[in-house]
Amino acid sequence: MNRRALLRATAVLPLAAPALAQHSNDVVRLGVLNDMSGVFQDTNGPGSVMAARLAAEDYAAQGGRARIEIVSADHQNRPDVGSAIARRWMDQEGVDAILDLPNSAVGLAVNTVLRGSRVANLASTTATSDLTGPQCSPNTVTWVSDTYALGRTAARSMMGQGGDTWFFLTVDYALGHTLQRDTQAYVEQNGGRVIGAARHPLGTADFSSFLLQAQASRAKVLALAGPTPDAGNAIKQAGEFGLTRNMRVVALLFHVNDIHAIGLRAAQGLSVVEPFYWDHDDATRAFARRFAERMGGGRMPSSNQAGVYSTTLAYLKALDRARTDDARAVIPEMKRVPVDDPLFGPTVIREDGRAVHRMLLLDVKRPEESRGAWDYYRIAQVIPGEQAFRPLNEGGCPLIR
Repeated sequence: MNRRALLRATAVLPLAAPALAQHSNDVVRLGVLNDMSGVFQDTNGPGSVMAARLAAEDYAAQGGRARIEIVSADHQNRPDVGSAIARRWMDQEGVDAILDLPNSAVGLAVNTVLRGSRVANLASTTATSDLTGPQCSPNTVTWVSDTYALGRTAARSMMGQGGDTWFFLTVDYALGHTLQRDTQAYVEQNGGRVIGAARHPLGTADFSSFLLQAQASRAKVLALAGPTPDAGNAIKQAGEFGLTRNMRVVALLFHVNDIHAIGLRAAQGLSVVEPFYWDHDDATRAFARRFAERMGGGRMPSSNQAGVYSTTLAYLKALDRARTDDARAVIPEMKRVPVDDPLFGPTVIREDGRAVHRMLLLDVKRPEESRGAWDYYRIAQVIPGEQAFRPLNEGGCPLIR
């Protein structure tokens, strides 16, 4: 199914029985706000819209009582565009919850617009840890991962393998800055050193000058603090420059879709941290098959798309328990009841809005180890959520007494 057809198919999705009287406009309207045409279109994009639709279908099949509509929009990776769409949805179009929100600058901007409103901010894929720290909000939940968990897990692994000197290649916006900050803090607290760093614009194609700086630093670890395709381009070019012979390369924000895009030959030996892998267990494989059938072409879901599914389903179940679609009642209900999530495992949503679940340390297979398309990871370690995510009292969230 092409992107236009998918968006038309999911623009309005009536499901289940008539809505409860406490639901505004007799419908629960969900808005998927993400990047449909830029660097996040494969990891989020139309696939996130489909993930929300699958969650709404499962909610109905499990006896959900609300009628659901799904709308979507492209924030173009611009905070002003994302904020304007969020305000229009909230003030004029009756959207009850905004989902997804990749790109930390956009996620933080929308968080400001929605703070304290009746609209739930289900920023499942906004990665900056500031969203559950100083910028936390009573009606915001973030699900997939954050810069603290990603950086801490990767740094612990690299430091355990002797990687005590680091060079950062960092995308120059909110996500990259917090990803480097949170990773660097763990490295330095545990006796390592950061001996160099370079920042690059989002969408950089040529990394040669940055990689020469990294090579000259003689650091043992090259940390890529940015999204794809930037990180993918850097990985391919690092191999061409021969950096991988003497440096361990760790991608702090990478997805299975990104491995698929650059190929196993370029990605082999890479270390990746994700909270979801489609081939983890029977439940993740079952979801992945449904997703692939709907999307066409056998494409497996990313962690971000799985996160949209899980956040949506958890929200809709909490909405039924709260008997209203007002975020000021639904979000506390989401936090009250632990989630036995089929894709991320047992999950608790904390007072600061952080969904705490397991994280996976993954090693990328060599081409000869793979059984075929999308069989790309070996699970090196499963990290319990309480070890991966920042302690509740250390984030600076003003909601925490």
